[in-house]
Amino acid sequence: MAHPTGHAHAPASGPSGPPLPRRVSAEMLEVLAHRRSLPLRALVEPGPDAAELRTLLTLAARVPDHGRLVPWRFIVLEGEARAHAGDRFDALYARQNPDLPVSKATMWRDYLLRAPVTIVLVSRADPQAKIPLFNQELSAGAAGMALVTAAAALGFATQWLLKWPGRDPDAAALLGVAADERVAGFIHIGSPSEAPPDRPRPALSDVVSYWSAD
Repeated sequence: MAHPTGHAHAPASGPSGPPLPRRVSAEMLEVLAHRRSLPLRALVEPGPDAAELRTLLTLAARVPDHGRLVPWRFIVLEGEARAHAGDRFDALYARQNPDLPVSKATMWRDYLLRAPVTIVLVSRADPQAKIPLFNQELSAGAAGMALVTAAAALGFATQWLLKWPGRDPDAAALLGVAADERVAGFIHIGSPSEAPPDRPRPALSDVVSYWSAD
């Protein structure tokens, strides 16, 4: 059919050539099928070394990112930095809670010392960008899940938490988190000391539907 301007419609472009061979990884499927979060008490030394940590962060940065905005970043807490950060959290928490029992005076230092390495995932969505904020926040979540999956592939275990130090703006600021940023989670990484059974998962019939025009 001729276009009103007199020009014919160009045929819709479709895929060209045969599909590339699929690269099926049984090992990757095995890792995904058995990945399980562990409690902090079960994350022990050794944690990832410098090379492994670089690998984890490199893979965590390979996520969908509409607009190439990089709306997330990572803060690494390892070694003595964990205790120093915990001391600052404890001091702030004590000021906010003057009736805090003595038994809880070092609760955040103890918390950060449990895992060999903690990576703070920071969402830095740009409200001025054309990409919706929700899409940018989803990208940050994808970065966290990529980090968790990469850690599992290297044989480590993780626990992704968001406790007071990540929820409180003043506490997060102690780590350099800006006022226009949000902590998406503290991802604790270590070697697993136990293998808990899998938890119940949703039945696909409860979470999957197939749309039809009928």
